[in-house]
Amino acid sequence: MSSTETTGGVDRAHDRSFGPKLIFAVLHGGIVGLCLWLAFALEWADPARAKLLAGCAVLYFLRHLITLFALLKRKVDLLEALALSAFMAVFEIGFLLLGAGILRDTAVPFGGMDMLALGLIALGSYLNTGSELQRRIWKKRPESKGRCYTGGLFKYSIHINYFGDMVLFTGWALLTTSWLAFAIPLFMTVGFIFVHIPGLDAYLFQRYGAEFDAYAAKTAKLIPFVY
Repeated sequence: MSSTETTGGVDRAHDRSFGPKLIFAVLHGGIVGLCLWLAFALEWADPARAKLLAGCAVLYFLRHLITLFALLKRKVDLLEALALSAFMAVFEIGFLLLGAGILRDTAVPFGGMDMLALGLIALGSYLNTGSELQRRIWKKRPESKGRCYTGGLFKYSIHINYFGDMVLFTGWALLTTSWLAFAIPLFMTVGFIFVHIPGLDAYLFQRYGAEFDAYAAKTAKLIPFVY
């Protein structure tokens, strides 16, 4: 069985893939540049919220650069880069337009829900990138070679990085003040549960065997202390 078949369509083979990663980064940078232009060059019903959402896109882009060029060691092919760039365009531009007031005529005053949204964005960003950085540091140790990482934030959830994205995108959607935006975190959560996690678990079992089984038996799969 090929690695693609066992990991939900993702090739887990180690490969620098510098070309596709660079194309991915450039495309994402173009999307963020468009978000900034939309937020700062055009007039909207809710200009302050539009600028804040553009800032969220910049934050996500900076984290994406860290992931691509410092943390991600697996192969990234051109098709994956193009498909994910298209998806990023949908949610980054879509979130900004919804928050800017493309479907309404007045600004929504900032309040407690926005503070909650920003807190979720910060927490989700930390859970995703922070957990990956912890794992990366651990894996660079000689004694860690060939072992399954179960420490740091990953002791609370096997896929704490995915949970971080769920939290982040829930906050990002909340910041738009539009219920339509919640289609994105819902879509991502369904994808994690039914596609990415089963494939990745199969890969981890294939690579680490009993060590991963013991870890999975005592650790939440996605949401700490819940599931």
